[in-house]
Amino acid sequence: MSVSGILGKKIGMTQMFDEKGDVHPVTVLKAGPCVITQLKTMAKDGYAAAQIGYVDFVKASKVNKAMTGHFAKSNVPPVRVIKEVAVETQAAVKDGEESNGVKAGDRILVDIFSNEKFVDVIGTSKGRGFAGVIRRHGFGGGPKSHGHMFQVQGSIGASSFPSRVFPGQRMPGHMGHDQVTVRNLRIRGIDLDDNLIMVEGAVPGPRDGYVLISKAKAPPRERRGFAGAGTLDPLKASKKAAPKKK
Repeated sequence: MSVSGILGKKIGMTQMFDEKGDVHPVTVLKAGPCVITQLKTMAKDGYAAAQIGYVDFVKASKVNKAMTGHFAKSNVPPVRVIKEVAVETQAAVKDGEESNGVKAGDRILVDIFSNEKFVDVIGTSKGRGFAGVIRRHGFGGGPKSHGHMFQVQGSIGASSFPSRVFPGQRMPGHMGHDQVTVRNLRIRGIDLDDNLIMVEGAVPGPRDGYVLISKAKAPPRERRGFAGAGTLDPLKASKKAAPKKK
């Protein structure tokens, strides 16, 4: 497939050992299967993209008539979550067709990341409700002795001047439930049979939360000296470069 991403579901966290015996914390994601529900074309929509949906069982009674007609137009089953992803290779397209081998109704599997090393993951963070400045912003608080309310913000400096609260002032409020993007998570393993992908590190959101997994837009460059077995030993290099005794 020539699409850049896939929808997935967060399964949980575990750990894996590499060939050197080092342990790495990984997050297991069920990437798909997904189906292309609609193609956005330059001629009709002004941009090229693919609308994909996560294939999951949805009762017909839970889908309204508008979405039922939308799915029937592409002859795809009802899906629960819909997102748009970029099409990697853009070419001349006709109405409803794509000349890159991508068309509505195609399935997207985790094998699109077979040749990738890093991915970007977008998810919704856990909602924490209404939180104060101690928990939300990490404030230190005031004195903890008797007679003090130490978990409060205190004065914000708005006296007769400027007589207002500046935008961006850190104050109590709604915490969490925001869109969070984590970039350049290293792929530690792919299970093509069960559509699982293991990425190193944490992924935003709760267990069973939906995430958008896409190919890394700016993957880190493999730096010299961090390539593994081919790395030059600095101790041996210094001894080799040292002047020999006569």
